[in-house]
Amino acid sequence: MAKLPPLPVRGLVRLKPAADIWTWPALSAAAAMAVPDVTLLALGRLDLALYTAAGALCALYGHDRPYARRARTLAWLVLGAVAGMGVALTSAALVHSAPLLVLLAALVAAVHKAVCDAARIGPPGNVVLTFLTSTAFFVPQRAAEVPGHLGLVAASGALAWLICMAPGLVRRHGPERIAVARALEAAARGDRHAVLVTAEAARRACAGRPDLEALVAWAERASSEAEGEAEAGRLREVARGLRGRSPVPALPPAGGFAPAPPYRVRNGLITLAATRVALGAALAGWASLALGSSHPHWAVVSAASVVQAHASASWQRGAQRVIGNVVGLALFAALLPIARTGEVVMVAVALALQVAAEATMARNYWLGSVFVTPMALLLGEFAGAHPAGGTMADRGADTVAGAAIGVLVCLLVADGRAVERVEAALGRVREARNDAARDGTQETARVRERLGAALLELRAAVDVAAGERRRHAPPGERIAARVAHEEREGHRALAALHALAPAPAPTPAGG
Repeated sequence: MAKLPPLPVRGLVRLKPAADIWTWPALSAAAAMAVPDVTLLALGRLDLALYTAAGALCALYGHDRPYARRARTLAWLVLGAVAGMGVALTSAALVHSAPLLVLLAALVAAVHKAVCDAARIGPPGNVVLTFLTSTAFFVPQRAAEVPGHLGLVAASGALAWLICMAPGLVRRHGPERIAVARALEAAARGDRHAVLVTAEAARRACAGRPDLEALVAWAERASSEAEGEAEAGRLREVARGLRGRSPVPALPPAGGFAPAPPYRVRNGLITLAATRVALGAALAGWASLALGSSHPHWAVVSAASVVQAHASASWQRGAQRVIGNVVGLALFAALLPIARTGEVVMVAVALALQVAAEATMARNYWLGSVFVTPMALLLGEFAGAHPAGGTMADRGADTVAGAAIGVLVCLLVADGRAVERVEAALGRVREARNDAARDGTQETARVRERLGAALLELRAAVDVAAGERRRHAPPGERIAARVAHEEREGHRALAALHALAPAPAPTPAGG
């Protein structure tokens, strides 16, 4: 076996630009949490905030999706939150073995990971659902209380659904416009891979809108033809107009436009990720119990949250989580005396931390964790004050143990088929290129989208194979050369297909 390079540390704490629409999930979640929190505050029952948070935090999801798809996605998320909390609360009421509760929490976390990956649910993925349900496994509960608590989850989830759908009343096609703007911006940068990624998302978002579909086709053509700065300027200007309220510029319809066959997360990868979560979370929770912690769910969540597409990415996520939690504990220590001046102040601080976490999470996971950590600890304070020293010690130890065990599991539970998937993806790109070479003009759009999806799948397979730390044979120079060849020829074939249906670019005044 070839010697593996050291685990990557470059870019571990480097900050990236903020997410372009972070304000929508941040403010939506804050509003969805504020309404029930204020209501509970008025009723003197702030101890019930965990259950309303389980539904309210569904407002973090789906903001990149058109409103029809968003409605379905959020409805399923709310139902999933109710179901997960139902399992957790029922277990808390009936099961009195802490190790068994840890195992059940780990299995539910694995289900969350598998479902979120299969549905390509997007950030924050499985982590928020796992945090809430894992906590609920260890909340004192009586069986008679479970239906009422689940009612709070459902009610707050319904409120989150309404809040997330409300912007559609004033800007019905906002998500589609933003998706197309991202594709245009990627084309202006000349980043062909980013164009493939954003164009695939834009095609799914704006299907049925010929005016927007034509702009996606323009972005793809522009990236293939390597236009100059003048063209890049037009792309950026139209993208700015789409993000604002300018009319959609007129272009001839994208002839032969075909829905893209989306890049699929292979079942083997989903099963591997779920296995890593189940094993890592269970071992981490049991280790936490062995260390004497009274919050084993924190270790469960830490282990579940570090499982990424491959072992190297999991190592980076684990390190970032530890860094963010250490700094976050210091922030919690600074904020706790302020938060304990009154329940109103405590709620306000928690909501501010929620917004700050969403504003910074896309910049780097460690920075977002700085704000998530005190927010999670303050939610525990809603039910009553706890000794700060013990709580912080448990949080720190559980985070380190959970992250370390989660990363170790990702390193040891090898993806033995990573190189096979690269070979298979190479074959699919080659087949799509051959189809493109034989194609006339009848199926150009369908062949083009198939080739684009194959190139995306190849890049993802290569990233996973390169990031795995234990494998029978790493992708060597021979495979690397074939990958470079297929990607280069694949993009040339895409450029040729785009050239078969040229269309003029819109003038800046239109966008």
